[in-house]
Amino acid sequence: MKRMEKAAVLLGAVFLFFAVTGNFQLAAGGGSEKSGGGDGKATPINFWLDNEIHQRYFQAGVDDWNARNPARQAAVNFEHYPTQELSNKLLMSVQSGAGAPDIADININNFANFLKGKPQLAPLDRIVNPVRSQFVSSRFDCYSKNGVVYGLPTHVGATVVYYNKSLTDLAGIDIDKIETWDQFEAAGKAYVAKTGKPFVGVETANQRPFWPMIVQRGGDYLDKNGNVVLDSQINIEVLQRLNRWLNVDKIAGTLPGGATSTEECFAFINQGGIAALIMPMWYMSRFLSYMPDLEGKIYLRPMPVQNASDARSAGIGGTGTAVTLQSKVQDLAIDLLGHLKLTRESNIRIWEVAAFDPPRWDIWETPQLQKSIAYFGNEKVFDMLYRFKDNIPSPNYGDLSADAQTVVMNTVMYQALVQKQDPATVLRNAAAELRAKQ
Repeated sequence: MKRMEKAAVLLGAVFLFFAVTGNFQLAAGGGSEKSGGGDGKATPINFWLDNEIHQRYFQAGVDDWNARNPARQAAVNFEHYPTQELSNKLLMSVQSGAGAPDIADININNFANFLKGKPQLAPLDRIVNPVRSQFVSSRFDCYSKNGVVYGLPTHVGATVVYYNKSLTDLAGIDIDKIETWDQFEAAGKAYVAKTGKPFVGVETANQRPFWPMIVQRGGDYLDKNGNVVLDSQINIEVLQRLNRWLNVDKIAGTLPGGATSTEECFAFINQGGIAALIMPMWYMSRFLSYMPDLEGKIYLRPMPVQNASDARSAGIGGTGTAVTLQSKVQDLAIDLLGHLKLTRESNIRIWEVAAFDPPRWDIWETPQLQKSIAYFGNEKVFDMLYRFKDNIPSPNYGDLSADAQTVVMNTVMYQALVQKQDPATVLRNAAAELRAKQ
């Protein structure tokens, strides 16, 4: 699915989400492109982004900023570009020293490109440090270099297991007793024996659940210094497990189209093709938008673990919002950005307007986030997330992040899971390919 199509999907999902929950509220001024004071003295701010729903969220925050700061009005002009085009255009601008906006959304997969050498983004520690303890801190690490924060997160992207409880109940599986991957596998075998259908879906043209399953154990594609560790023992063990699920025990099925983002995959899940899916919480919007027949049947639970020390989740995906050094109004841009993404109100708005899991954990217990969601078993999903808020690691990002993800999606998954090649050999070959680029 193309980036613009994904934006349209998410926008549709938001409308459906709040129709289901009864919690929809139209952001004030959400349809306008600019926002400023009524006295004509508002400071122009240029903001590049790639997502219409992000604009709705940001616009509501700009309106709130202007209402609270009559002496520092901001007239924000939003410019939209496809994700990769935005990244390329912005990178050319910062490298040439001209043409960059004041503020920009940068996809997490491209953010490392802007931290090479001397970053041309403004440090944000002065607005982050006062509230950092209220956030899932690993999400700031994704947008940092040498301990300095250069981008603000949009969501946690906490990975969970989505169970179709109507199917697991029919097979006699109690999802609340699944705490380890061994128990998950046992449940899968019981499910297959009972139904003849695969228990869990696996991407073969993308990187889930491989990536979150290695990150929860301390594995990754790169280490904290950007060195390639794709062929680590943890990674080999996880890929061996996935290969076993798919090709030996037959408890997993290949998702149609090889990824969770395809329309044929949505239809497959909606029709009861699998009983479990391991994906980040932002995938809730896909269920709401594309799988109407599963209302009330889908329940969210933490990831199982291999070892007691493993994390119960992993933060996957995201967008970092940054201020460029070319901005002639850096102080205002930074203060405005802090208001848009760091305050309690803005994080509540992330949920209410964008249906993302807010990175500021101290608002997960607010009434707005404690409402039961009929589609998802009428449960309070943030109660679950709150239990392991202090241990939601995110992947490491470095100069080779984009290359590492490309080789995993295009080569590793296909060779190990579809062609049934030895997982250890596949990972070692891919790691050698990446190390040759260092």
